[in-house]
Amino acid sequence: MPVADAPHHLSLQFEYDTERRARIVERSVRIEVGEIDDDRSTARVDREGRTVAVRIGAADLVALRAGTNTWVRLLDVAETVAEDAETARRS
Repeated sequence: MPVADAPHHLSLQFEYDTERRARIVERSVRIEVGEIDDDRSTARVDREGRTVAVRIGAADLVALRAGTNTWVRLLDVAETVAEDAETARRS
């Protein structure tokens, strides 16, 4: 089910300090698109400059909430790892 065809949608946008950081986060989570989709929800990840957008589509509100929680956690982990890697690189 394409995101645009789902009856329920949510678009999340995350802005980063640099385009490099946004690219790292986007590439880290993009690989999950299609892997964690199911018959009730799907997602799409895009990046424009310093902004990463995650669009979630779902058949029902429970699936939308679950999909949202999953994608927010994935982005949080990607952000933490990118920040830790940058800190280690500077040390």
